[in-house]
Amino acid sequence: MEKTWRWFGRKDRITLAMLRQIGVEGIVTALHDVPNGEIWTEEAIRDLCSYIESYGMRWSVVESLPVCEAIKYAGPERDALIENYKVSLANLGKCGVKTVCYNFMPVLDWARTDLEHKWEDGTTSLYFDYVRFAYFDIKILAREGAAADFPADIVAKVEELDKVMTDGDRHTLVENIIVKTQGFVNGNISEGDREPVRKFKSLLDLYKGIDRDALRENLRYFLAAIMPVCDEWDINMCIHPDDPPLDKVFGLPRIITSRDDIRWFLGAVDNPHNGLTFCAGSLSAGSRNNVVEMAREFAPRTHFVHLRSCNVLDGGNFIEAPHTAGRANLVELCRIFTREERRRNANGGIGLPMRVDHGKNILGDAEGGYNPGYGFYGRMWALGQVTGMMAAVENELNTK
Repeated sequence: MEKTWRWFGRKDRITLAMLRQIGVEGIVTALHDVPNGEIWTEEAIRDLCSYIESYGMRWSVVESLPVCEAIKYAGPERDALIENYKVSLANLGKCGVKTVCYNFMPVLDWARTDLEHKWEDGTTSLYFDYVRFAYFDIKILAREGAAADFPADIVAKVEELDKVMTDGDRHTLVENIIVKTQGFVNGNISEGDREPVRKFKSLLDLYKGIDRDALRENLRYFLAAIMPVCDEWDINMCIHPDDPPLDKVFGLPRIITSRDDIRWFLGAVDNPHNGLTFCAGSLSAGSRNNVVEMAREFAPRTHFVHLRSCNVLDGGNFIEAPHTAGRANLVELCRIFTREERRRNANGGIGLPMRVDHGKNILGDAEGGYNPGYGFYGRMWALGQVTGMMAAVENELNTK
């Protein structure tokens, strides 16, 4: 698999010169300075392609070409926004950028409650505490009917937690859940927003009346509209699973969380260009998901692989695990996707880009000013581990 790295553009503290030295072959990035919904011009795409190529790499994957909220909730501007999206896709195709990762999560992208959860060895990683997540929903967001969306024992724990939470604790929870994990990926909430909770609630209100079936239909509508462009320019769209893989988040449905969801999604628009970003981390955060079995089933429709892993803990909590541990079994995933890549190559197809994801903070990453989950040394260490896994798998397959 092609070894890629998520890079946040020329302002990223991690430079392309650094990435070339550690064995990165392809870059995963986006036009982060273009507001959501506006057209990505051919000129801007070519400029970034040329810049990446000047360092001996290529722009392998777009992550992400954001899907605007109005497309997700079917607002009156939906069709105009889809037309812009189609133009951007065509421009990417003209420039040779053929893989586009995106998500269809309403309002909130991936969520964690603790961005620096400490391990005994002094490293830190991302962590999801279900009680604190419920606390944000019930006590800080104060969403109507929120308590009914959680088990009674979780609500009781929220009440106990409320007795000891300080203003600083609440501020940190807001920052972790809806600010720091969102703004750097063209999110709806940015650092510096004066009233992020109020703004967040107003975004949730846009989805009134949108249930699971409606959101599914809106995704199907979007994909059906863009597939002709994907067919023309041979562009692979690969949806990212919902993270965390809960059925609802803040009262809004999540529709890409499980094997059944992915089966529905791939069948709803049955086109080979409609595929999956197989994010082992997101999927392994759900205890119902057998990640290895899902990889075997969905490998033929996977266009991009995120290799990371989680451990599911008691009470609905989960933690980002080291890349050699956790529920995902990355060694077996390397076998599955290497075999799939070989099958494609034998039939004249293209390879599979892979990136490590959400590495632990090590060796000063926490002080480096990096985006949450995207430190340098921790991801470099993870890339080294996964590179070793892939080399072992290649050797194993070559000797059989």
